[in-house]
Formats: sequence, structure tokens, C-alpha cells
Amino acid sequence: MRIGELSDRTNTSRRLLRYYEEQGLIVAERSPNGYREYDDRFVDRVLQIRGLLDAGLPTRIIKQILPCLDKPRVIYFPDATPEMITTLETELEQMNRRIECLTRNRDAVAEYLESVRGYRSSDVA
Repeated sequence: MRIGELSDRTNTSRRLLRYYEEQGLIVAERSPNGYREYDDRFVDRVLQIRGLLDAGLPTRIIKQILPCLDKPRVIYFPDATPEMITTLETELEQMNRRIECLTRNRDAVAEYLESVRGYRSSDVA
């Protein structure tokens, strides 16, 4: 598929897709006329990248862990340095804190919404 279709299927701008390619996160083949051609598997790959970026991981870390996300999920990471392991542990801790914060906020919004709905339904009756 060409870059426009990948953009449409992942709701990701062409500019971001080119950036992901620059960072080595995705790879495009080139057709004889120079157009980028992507394999269908890059739809899931781009969605994974976006999710990891949304979770706060930088592209340099995403590039290193992407091979671990392929199926079958055989994790083989022979070049994991102590620094990389420390970085991943720190990122995991930060993700867990963000998840806890999001969970608290979600629960607070749900509670508020429930109260508002209860107030409105008693006001209507």
C-alpha cells in the first residue's frame, strides 16, 4: 500500500509516517517511480508505535523494543545493556504512575457523571 492508504488506515499523518521511517521504526520499499510502498503489517506496527508514543516512550526506546512486539512473541534481546534495562524500568514505572492517575481521573469523571445524571433525573421527575 502507498503512504496515503497507510495514513488513512492508521489515522496518522503522512508527515508522521515519514518521520517514523526516518527513525527506523517502519521501512518502506520503493516502487520504480519512487513511491513508498508499505506491507500490510505496518498498519498494526504504526498503531503500536502511536500507542507507545502516547504512553510516553521516546522513539529511541520504541525502536529497540519493537522487535519484541512482533508475533510470535519470542523475546530475544541479546544486546540489552544495563543502561537499557534501567531505562525500561524507569519508563515502566512512569507508565504505571500515568495509569494510576488516569484510573483515578476516570473514576472521578464517572462518579461526577453519575451524580449529574442522578440530579437531572430527580429534577425532571
